[in-house]
Amino acid sequence: MDIIKVSAESRTSAVAGAIAGVIREHGRAEVQAIGAGAVNQAVKAAAIARGYLHEEGVEIVCLPEFTSVDIDGK
Repeated sequence: MDIIKVSAESRTSAVAGAIAGVIREHGRAEVQAIGAGAVNQAVKAAAIARGYLHEEGVEIVCLPEFTSVDIDGK
């Protein structure tokens, strides 16, 4: 399962569709966002995805965490 990477410019509806699709296929999704704008888009997308999946009787939760990420080898 690939990580869904979100930027500040990501369209929330597109990210929400990706989250819902991955959850339908794998039962879980991992989303990565770096920076306030990206985190904002990711949280909004998770809320939209919850709505999509709720219509199908699927409930989701979000478990945020901090992690170290290599960017350009740094």
